[in-house]
Amino acid sequence: MSSRLIDIRGLAVAFGGKQVVHGVDFSLDAGETLALVGESGSGKTVSAQSLLRLIPEHWISYPAGEVLFEGRNVLAMNEQELRGIRGREIGMVFQEPMSSLNPLMTIEKQLSESLALHQGFRENAARDEVVHWLERVGLRDASNRLRAWPHELSGGERQRVMIALALLNRPKLLVADEPTTALDVTIQEQILALLKELQRELGMAVLFITHDLGVVRRLADRVTVMKDGLIVEEGRVDAIFKAPREEYTRELMGSKLRGSSPAASPNAQVLLEARDLKVHFPVKTGFLRRVTRHIKAVDGIDIRLKRGQSLGLVGESGSGKTTAGQALLRLLEAEGTISLDDLPLHELTQKDLRPIRRRMQIIFQDPYGSLSPRMTVGEIVGEGLLIHRIGTSESRGAMVKAALEEVGMGDPSFLDRYPNEFSGGQRQRIALARALVLKPEVLVLDEPTSSLDRTVQFQVVELLRDLQERHALAYLFISHDMRLVRELCHELAVMKDGRIVEAGEAAHIFANPQHPYTKTLLSTAFAEGRL
Repeated sequence: MSSRLIDIRGLAVAFGGKQVVHGVDFSLDAGETLALVGESGSGKTVSAQSLLRLIPEHWISYPAGEVLFEGRNVLAMNEQELRGIRGREIGMVFQEPMSSLNPLMTIEKQLSESLALHQGFRENAARDEVVHWLERVGLRDASNRLRAWPHELSGGERQRVMIALALLNRPKLLVADEPTTALDVTIQEQILALLKELQRELGMAVLFITHDLGVVRRLADRVTVMKDGLIVEEGRVDAIFKAPREEYTRELMGSKLRGSSPAASPNAQVLLEARDLKVHFPVKTGFLRRVTRHIKAVDGIDIRLKRGQSLGLVGESGSGKTTAGQALLRLLEAEGTISLDDLPLHELTQKDLRPIRRRMQIIFQDPYGSLSPRMTVGEIVGEGLLIHRIGTSESRGAMVKAALEEVGMGDPSFLDRYPNEFSGGQRQRIALARALVLKPEVLVLDEPTSSLDRTVQFQVVELLRDLQERHALAYLFISHDMRLVRELCHELAVMKDGRIVEAGEAAHIFANPQHPYTKTLLSTAFAEGRL
């Protein structure tokens, strides 16, 4: 009996009337891992999602080809047949968990619903199984997080919930679209080990879509390289990494950063400073929803951003990095003092803060959730200019175009398109342009390159460095990618459980970490075999 699970033959995909995938062929056997790699917009995700036909078909069409799952053509299935394989036989982890989880359902409800639908679990049994899977994917305090809503979790925690949701029905095939981009390196290693373990246990196949070539090298059996909707190279992982045939593949393999931290200036002026910053979230339980305890997301930290310098804020998912960044900009209520150029932001009302906000901008981790689906790209990038009454109608248009060109989105046709028409990486660049168009002094970058392939990551880091040099920008760079942090940041702060456990010049910490947690982070991030 054949072990062939997936066989895609001559697949063509058109999106919005424009063909974006041009006759691709690839296959996947039971128990095998195939990595689908390529730069943002190459057609990886669209090709993979054809396995489940998840994109509404008033947007997408399949002019040619077949998608065979165990010999059955998915493209010819009706809705009832598709529901039978979605989540049960084929599970999927999406790149953007916030837009994939239902915001009106608790974590327990979302996972229990899938168990009830596909396996007939009753409430108590479903709860035990949900806790089991949440613990397996590394969600801390899983039994007490069941009643949490998606917005109450960090980006990495939401991604772990998505992975649990995809795996709890033990599918034959897991389609994993950038499943570890929102996770720090220590949790990433745990998730990859879990996937390998489940493959052996279930005989599960994995179609792994990623831009992280280090993950490809350690996880995949075969690799398929896509560019502009075409497959340009495929083969065994060891052969591709040892001797790539195509120039494009060699470019992907060769996109490495310089590997050293910029020197911190002792004379740099402090621009934005927070002292004893605290953010405590109440936990309500019982029928009357009384506050029984608090989660200390940020528990008394000091942050100093210097003009023309970058501070890297690193730590595992859920450590409080994003909360600290949002509190620093007064996007969350917090205790402590915050000052911008000696202006006490913590004493200002929201009305008084509004004209100052153009000086402080943020790029969120989830670009799809932060971009309005009802606005065109031109409207999204230009919205801040309108709010702050910058320029005339004509000059605003020129500023929008210039900002998009700076982040590699200079095609004039992009201005009239909507966020859903772009890949995850392209949406992140749109979010970056929206922040940069206001010429801010402070930029909080919350995982700004997590959805970008390595070649584009390098370009964005170069762009951020160039902008910093030209405009003396201060960056708070929140990331789990220690290589990018080392490349861009002058200073480093390491967070764990809401506190900063080590801080100082980045070069010194990378060379000689003192805290055990910092040592673990760095040893995992720079372990042999990671690119």
